[in-house]
Amino acid sequence: MKLSQLASKPQLIKLSIDDAETIEEFGEALEFYVYDRQDIDTYMSLAALDKGNQGQIIELIYGMIYDENGELIVKDGVSLPVNILSKVIPLVVENLGNLKSQTTDK
Repeated sequence: MKLSQLASKPQLIKLSIDDAETIEEFGEALEFYVYDRQDIDTYMSLAALDKGNQGQIIELIYGMIYDENGELIVKDGVSLPVNILSKVIPLVVENLGNLKSQTTDK
């Protein structure tokens, strides 16, 4: 296989927060999107983090969550409720290496 065969533009992948507690609170699963590939700056920033850098982890995750149109969700002073953020962070991290196997609505 040639390396050029692996090169492609990032695609949005839908993730869902669909635990019973979230569905009970909001009446449905909460959906958001991440790109299946990250730029090198994001990748290197993630690689350099450890558990002591929780603020940086949150900032990086904020920069990785999008709506269905590819617009950042957390920007311009907007934030997520802590109970939702605490579900978004592990979901994004857990799926960073597995996103190509999922499908998207785009």
